[in-house]
Amino acid sequence: MIRSAPVKLSARASAIGESATLRVTRRAAELRAKGVSIVDLGAGEPDFNSPPVAVEAARQALAEGFTRYTPGSGLPSLRAALADSYRRRYGATWKAAESVITVGGKGALFELALAVYDFGQEVVLPSPYWVTFPEQVRFCGAHPVLVPTCGEDGFRIHAAPLIAAVTERTRAVLINSPCNPTGGVMGAEDLRQLVTFAAERGILVIADETYERFSYDAPHASAAALAAEFPDTVVLVGSFSKTYAMTGWRIGYLLGPSPVVKAVENIQSHATSNATSFAMVGAQEALLHAETEVETMVAEYKARRDILVPLLNAIPGFRCRPPHGAFYAFPDVSATFRPGRADSGALAEYLLEEAGVATVPGAAFGAEAHLRLSFACSRATLTEGLERIAAALAT
Repeated sequence: MIRSAPVKLSARASAIGESATLRVTRRAAELRAKGVSIVDLGAGEPDFNSPPVAVEAARQALAEGFTRYTPGSGLPSLRAALADSYRRRYGATWKAAESVITVGGKGALFELALAVYDFGQEVVLPSPYWVTFPEQVRFCGAHPVLVPTCGEDGFRIHAAPLIAAVTERTRAVLINSPCNPTGGVMGAEDLRQLVTFAAERGILVIADETYERFSYDAPHASAAALAAEFPDTVVLVGSFSKTYAMTGWRIGYLLGPSPVVKAVENIQSHATSNATSFAMVGAQEALLHAETEVETMVAEYKARRDILVPLLNAIPGFRCRPPHGAFYAFPDVSATFRPGRADSGALAEYLLEEAGVATVPGAAFGAEAHLRLSFACSRATLTEGLERIAAALAT
């Protein structure tokens, strides 16, 4: 073997770590491979099947040889159906040409970050946050400015503290409502206040609405409802992954101002070319014909939430308010910290190794006192997982 000098990575690659949620999934899989029984409350992945209409449409597209390149921005028919959906539901005036179909919502956010953020700029971001947001901001040379939300009011996202965090270097405010990991939401009044402020200062409001349909206590307040009034300010990112239980299909999208959309199109043309052809065919059928399946899923998630939260609060040292949206509980578990499990990372590792329950440490989301538990699993799995956690913490 001929030795050479150590491989040198770019500064941006060296600054990015593995996704905490994927790390938990990987470790849980390793334990399963060794024969360990694992209850997985870590993964943010629906346990429902993809809609049959989507599966059949994709199967037929494959059978008919629809396996070649498509236009880089996505199938024209899917883009048109997407724009029409937001017009009907929220009165948005986006046209098909003001959308891009991407390789997952994560792909849309990453390409958007490359298109919009620049070195030395700032992106205002509510905290706790999805693990990937600050990594994408830093990757582009910008700085995430974190604005805390409060567990006492269910981690609601308020406009005033976000506005107060804006400086002359601010390029965008990035909101995720309903929020992963907290389930916190932003109401219509706060959203209007934020967008109005941003429009006056030439700042983008980027709304990640991946969990748009999972809103349990009040109708979802979508930034799409403000797009007609503030066409140069609102950018919306969404995904088929959660709404239609199509995570592995990797179909996301972006709608927004034409210059932003064009920049994302250019970046995607050099990155992935286009999203997968037959997956887009399936996604279109889901969008047009799978509403019944979506309503069934959302009702079941709400029922699971209502089962899970009392079980969490029954565990000594756990405090959890019902999440308003998404499908995660985010309890404060700091009262259970002990030597050997003195922070959220150590506690999550303890529960995985000793109880066989996968959770995600709150530190990954900027909230050391918490754990994230997914209820995208069966009621029986939730009950078993909570019983294991209670037993493990009682010792």
